[in-house]
Amino acid sequence: MKIVVINGTPRKYGRTRIAAKHMADTLNAHLIDLSTMDLPMFNGDKDQSSLANVQLLDETAREADAFIWLSPEYHGGLSGALKNCLDFLNGDHFKQKPVLLFSVAGGGKGGINSLNQMRLIGRALYAHVVPNQMVLDPHCFIREENRLTEEAAEKVQSNLDEFKQFAERMTR
Repeated sequence: MKIVVINGTPRKYGRTRIAAKHMADTLNAHLIDLSTMDLPMFNGDKDQSSLANVQLLDETAREADAFIWLSPEYHGGLSGALKNCLDFLNGDHFKQKPVLLFSVAGGGKGGINSLNQMRLIGRALYAHVVPNQMVLDPHCFIREENRLTEEAAEKVQSNLDEFKQFAERMTR
């Protein structure tokens, strides 16, 4: 099964990227890293589809069996980088494919709005967004080591295990 993890932050040293890399490494999944992938602002023009990174995104998404989307929460919503990436794709890329959501928040009660927005977008793209989701707050990371805490890694692993079981049933 080919799982694609989309790191939805434009920050090269952000916590969302740490979490996305952890998940991609854990699952031996393909990582689309929006902090390093240069995508233009989506404008709907057909000539954008000939750009190398847009073609790579299209091909990678078409070949995927399942997705994990991660986004920081900026001003109560998902990142513009993730929304822009998803705008280059359509229902053909996601139809009947499972999607797991993670939000990386600044603390407090953040994260839920970006999860809800990703869920709505997933539904609009005909994806099967799984019910389980997770917010990763600052205390879930050891920034000096660019990794998740052991407790957070265990909770993430539980979500990933459940997602893999769901995805395997869906893709049979």
